[in-house]
Amino acid sequence: MNGALSPRAARTRRHGARGLRTARTLPLLAGLSAVCALALLIGLGVGAVSISPTEILAIGAAQLGAAPLDWPGAERQAAVLLAIRLPRVLLGALTGGALAASGAALQALFRNPLADPALIGTASGAALAAAAVIVLLPAMPGEGPTWLRLALLPACAFVGSAIATFAVYHAARRDGQTPVATLLLAGIAINALAGAGTGLLAFAANDAQLRSLTFWTLGSLGSATWAGLAAVTPFLAVALVALPRLAPALNLLLLGEDEARHLGVDVDRLKRGVVLAGAVGVGAAVALCGVIGFVGLVVPHLVRLLAGPDHRIVLPGSIALGAALLVLADVVARTVVAPAELPLGVVTALVGGPFFLWLLRRQPAAWG
Repeated sequence: MNGALSPRAARTRRHGARGLRTARTLPLLAGLSAVCALALLIGLGVGAVSISPTEILAIGAAQLGAAPLDWPGAERQAAVLLAIRLPRVLLGALTGGALAASGAALQALFRNPLADPALIGTASGAALAAAAVIVLLPAMPGEGPTWLRLALLPACAFVGSAIATFAVYHAARRDGQTPVATLLLAGIAINALAGAGTGLLAFAANDAQLRSLTFWTLGSLGSATWAGLAAVTPFLAVALVALPRLAPALNLLLLGEDEARHLGVDVDRLKRGVVLAGAVGVGAAVALCGVIGFVGLVVPHLVRLLAGPDHRIVLPGSIALGAALLVLADVVARTVVAPAELPLGVVTALVGGPFFLWLLRRQPAAWG
């Protein structure tokens, strides 16, 4: 016996493995989707004006003409929900999902656990480009988004994030590998350069532009509007749709670039696809929400702890959990010191920083 399986036995094993994977995957993804839905309800209902889930449903039904709003304060609740809270929660969910998916895909591409869009300079490059749009183009004042600003900010932020990501990737490559130490050093260098550029722009900005630049460095969903959401949703959708489609190829890439090529993966095309899709998503997120760190680092690790390394589970699971995490972080940001509002980037850093340190303690050998 040479250990080889007959074709029938091989098919049986494949079908059994597929059934086992499906039996494990569907409950996990359903659970993460339920967590995301619960987070959306909390985000819509919690705030200075409380709105219960039944009232949320009733307001939605009233918008469809199914029922009138007939309880005290209903008109006020409907105005808050539809004009303020709903676009904010939707932007948070889309942004969190795009950041988490980008982080998971970049970690697979670099084959190390530190490839977060904020740590490797992707977000800083996007922020620098967005700051340049705010300060250098006189047609766009620092206060109040115009149609030109809404159109240009995501596009320019994408270009900045793509340039930063490609620069870090090529600077960190050594003999076909991407060592984690070199990746971190390259990310620190790109972050420093982007920070210096943003500082120069802040020095040249007027008071209104300086307030906008302060927003980019701290992160917030407070500027969410239906117009802004419509402008960035196509860009965020690129990351949310394209990255999960690359999951099978990313699974093969974990074996190594040479092995993936032997198995039929166009590695160079895969790299470009991951970097471009991730840059589009991160650039759009930064353009409207500012720099929000640690979502792309924390969420993929949490999903891997639950589901293992299969990116067919990790990527959609990261989208659901990233959306839930950012929506809940925004709830904390706007309620814990109400009527003031904490910067969202501060909240995510307070969660992500200790988690990052825990990862360093848990897997020091794998990162050295």
